[in-house]
Amino acid sequence: LRMPDGGIEREQRRAHHVTAQSAPVRRRRRAIAVDGKCLRGAKRPDGSQVFVLSAVRHGDGITLASREIGAKTNEIPEFQPLLDQIDDAVLAGTVVTVDALHAQRAHASYLHERGAHYLLTVKGNQKNLARQLQKLPWKDVPVIHRDDARGHGRFEQRHVQVVTVDNLLFPHAAQVLRIHRRRRLYGAKKWSSETVYAITDLPAEQADAAEIASWARGHWTVENTVHWVRDVVFGEDNSQVRTRNTPAVLAVIRDLIRGALKLAGYVNTAAGRRAHET
Repeated sequence: LRMPDGGIEREQRRAHHVTAQSAPVRRRRRAIAVDGKCLRGAKRPDGSQVFVLSAVRHGDGITLASREIGAKTNEIPEFQPLLDQIDDAVLAGTVVTVDALHAQRAHASYLHERGAHYLLTVKGNQKNLARQLQKLPWKDVPVIHRDDARGHGRFEQRHVQVVTVDNLLFPHAAQVLRIHRRRRLYGAKKWSSETVYAITDLPAEQADAAEIASWARGHWTVENTVHWVRDVVFGEDNSQVRTRNTPAVLAVIRDLIRGALKLAGYVNTAAGRRAHET
């Protein structure tokens, strides 16, 4: 691993440049989150629970593709068949965000071949890669993006560091992200904190720290914009329909209804559903 163009000093100059000057106007890159969900009320005859893997558009939460995960497999081998459902014209140029389970070299190579990009979290399931990221000289890398937010009953602070790499043990990796998050519940005094590492194949001139951080945050909000709505508004976890692939089909129908309401202009899915009930 090496720092780009003269080492830490160049990273510091880049941080100063980002802070002191306005970035050139660039069309915002589309992002798609790939995430799995357990249908808690639905079980197969053998007692196993039903999981559905979905590709969801950042921002409006429109589901572009979904796929039931078989009883004898997991999300990893279903990643490529899921995205095969999306046309090249839609996927090309898009950044696909995934959690640590999908930090797979085959996934990165597949996305590269499709003309797409990736932002993936790295944790203990990729131990060697995680150690590489942790050993980068972070103490010498400045924080170049800060983000304070409140909502969902808590305050949250994020400090983001970014370093360019050119020989990471992962296909096409160009930048490594280190996000330090601090959270505090309303009314509480104690903060909790965690540090998360992520990698992307997009170079610095195509994706700055603020943009990468927004994709990471966008991926984490899928649970609120999609999963929560399916559970609370449509009662998905309470559904005990179990016949064959009916649970997965119903999940698709819920997504279609949710997407149609979004496209019709309803910000609140529950309100949109009530408006169309007879």
